[in-house]
Amino acid sequence: MRRMGRPCVVLCHPVLSCGPAVTRVAVATLFAMTSELPEMRASDAERERIAEVLREALAEGRLDMEEFGQRVDAAYKARTHAELEPLVRDLPATGSPSPSLAKREEGGWAGKIGGPATSKGAFAMWGGFRRWGGWTVARRFTAFTMFGGGNIDLREARFEDREVVIRCFAFFGGIGVVVPPDLDVEVRGIGVMGGFGGSATGTGTPGSPKVRVTGLAMWGGVGVVRKPLESAAAVESRKSLE
Repeated sequence: MRRMGRPCVVLCHPVLSCGPAVTRVAVATLFAMTSELPEMRASDAERERIAEVLREALAEGRLDMEEFGQRVDAAYKARTHAELEPLVRDLPATGSPSPSLAKREEGGWAGKIGGPATSKGAFAMWGGFRRWGGWTVARRFTAFTMFGGGNIDLREARFEDREVVIRCFAFFGGIGVVVPPDLDVEVRGIGVMGGFGGSATGTGTPGSPKVRVTGLAMWGGVGVVRKPLESAAAVESRKSLE
């Protein structure tokens, strides 16, 4: 009788087979193999999945901006599984992705760039304005306040173009701009008997649009801050305490 040869075993790659949806379960499965294949070469897809976990950890407050920058840089430079695994070893490896990560999974930054602007400016005198939620920022957006205030929230926003300029002019009033932790932001403005700026200037994650905040604050202020988006549960909990 003819002897059967050794059976061929095809291993389904735990990350590459998961499609566009990125979950921490997939990352955990990948690194369960690390002890057996520590010198296995890492792929671009695997590096990107580790970067996604790091972005989520930043949004949840598990990493500060300095740690996030160091780990993401190391992730994209990693050549093997053994180099990737330590970057997420101290982060949760199971569970469902939070809303902020789920939105990135739908297409990453590319899915949030393009389309007609829903607002090109805002004006407030003796009152206020607010831009927030899933709005689309024009490539040139102008905000003006006098004896009033305004709030511009970009955490759930889309962007008309890859480069956006937000011009803020505050006279005897204030404008607050809130940006997500992974957005590329540059703040350049002038304050006269007032303040313009914040600590938000910094690079974003790969593919992020570029947002420049410019303008003038006179006897008023313009502040730009990085802040992760609150989950629905966190919002309800905060409201219950108010």
